[in-house]
Amino acid sequence: MAKSTLVAKSGPLKGLNVAVSLWSKILVFSLVIYAIVWKEQAGGMFSAVNSWILSAMKWYYIGLVAALLFFVVWLMMSRFGNIRLGKDSDRPEFSYFSWFAMLFGAGMGIGLVFWSIAEPIYHFSSNPFITEEMAGTAEAAQVAMRLTFFHWGLHPWALYVFVGLTLAYFAYRKGLPLTIRSSLYPLIGDRIYGPIGHTADIMAIIGTVFGIATSLGLGVKQIGTGLSELTGIAYFATTNAQIFLIAIISAIATVSVVSGVGKGIRILSEFNLWLSITILAFFLLFGPTRYLLNSFLQNIGDYIGHVLPLSFWSEANSDANWQGGWTAFYWGWWISWAPFVGMFIARISKGRTIREFVAGVLFVPALLAFVWLTLFGGTALHIELAGGGGIAEAVSKDVTLALYATFDNMDITALLAKAAATLATLLIATYFITSSDSGTLVVNTLMSMGDQDPPVVHRVVWGLGEGLVAAVLLLTGGLGALQTAAIAGALPFSIIMLFMAIGLVRSLNQEAIGGAAAPLKTRRA
Repeated sequence: MAKSTLVAKSGPLKGLNVAVSLWSKILVFSLVIYAIVWKEQAGGMFSAVNSWILSAMKWYYIGLVAALLFFVVWLMMSRFGNIRLGKDSDRPEFSYFSWFAMLFGAGMGIGLVFWSIAEPIYHFSSNPFITEEMAGTAEAAQVAMRLTFFHWGLHPWALYVFVGLTLAYFAYRKGLPLTIRSSLYPLIGDRIYGPIGHTADIMAIIGTVFGIATSLGLGVKQIGTGLSELTGIAYFATTNAQIFLIAIISAIATVSVVSGVGKGIRILSEFNLWLSITILAFFLLFGPTRYLLNSFLQNIGDYIGHVLPLSFWSEANSDANWQGGWTAFYWGWWISWAPFVGMFIARISKGRTIREFVAGVLFVPALLAFVWLTLFGGTALHIELAGGGGIAEAVSKDVTLALYATFDNMDITALLAKAAATLATLLIATYFITSSDSGTLVVNTLMSMGDQDPPVVHRVVWGLGEGLVAAVLLLTGGLGALQTAAIAGALPFSIIMLFMAIGLVRSLNQEAIGGAAAPLKTRRA
């Protein structure tokens, strides 16, 4: 079966894989209706499945993520490192700055804004590595930063590296479609164009749509809180206002994705990065500067010293399930996002070598995340340790207040605090836009069998559709159910990732023996 026979030549699905497009719409629509009409039942069922996975299978998630981190580092250092993701004559489309800006914005920029203060404060009060007597002490602060670095450092980016590298290799080096199915070609050959390939792509689409929708829904609560804090108008924190915000974000994201990667998405991502640098500079200049500089150096050393044992720590000698709410939960969430972020990174990485790709995507964003966590989280911890406190109380009341409570409790003027809060709220909004537009591009690329310039009409439909799903679920209270569903969906995709690794190694070995970058031979009818 040829790739071209799967794509509609005319009609409303013109340019799309008919089977993947129809089944994706049916399943997305069905799950949304289920989460709305039977939200308690759906929430209970998804929660039960998720709880079982995060409890019974946490050893698997922890082992898998650790193994993939070692795998991508091995690829970078191996004889395969000089292989180019494309023809030997291909060179990168984007500069390093644009490349880093886009991959960081799609990967976790918004999550860092949300959790960079809240998570260290949570661990500062309680975690498995401190006693009740140690809670709230300087030692607890160090452990809190260690755990936060672990959750936002090399491990999540290793997942994105693995998926992105695999997809880019088979698409640009071997001439296969830029889709999840292509990574399975060394194992099943032309059967990737049948039901197995359709299933892999559909799973990636559903994970992307629900991941973006739940992030939009949960994120506008942060934006609403920010606007409410800035203006003193409580209406911004209401559901109606949040739905209006979703509409605005979705509209801007749709315009961005219609304009293409080289224009709208790139420009917004670069703006995000510059705005991020501005916020980071604010914390460094107006926060406890000497403490932050010392803390950054110490946090890096502490992370390096503990990353290996933490990578394999599975809470085996404890009856508690702390990891089910933190590490295993994070790993499941990162796996569920890996198809979306990995494919987007692959889309912007043609022409780079495997060594350059791994080094750039694994280490640069992780280092930026460490700077971010130290400046945001370190400032909040310093306020708790040496200032007037108040951050922990705000976090326990409402996680979305953490960032604004930190600004309010810094040793700065009220005017400067408001200016910083305004910039932070703008940053949250722009990160949501870049996550949404890159997610829309990925969905359309998957549906169009790897077309990197999918039909504009479908980009508009899915760009607005993701916002509509988020708004409906927010209005009906079904967001939580689909968030747990997305994380539960990480389990079957993680199995696909194992086969992807086998296929990648097999193809790399074949190329090393044959010494050719030619497309894989196919037997299409």
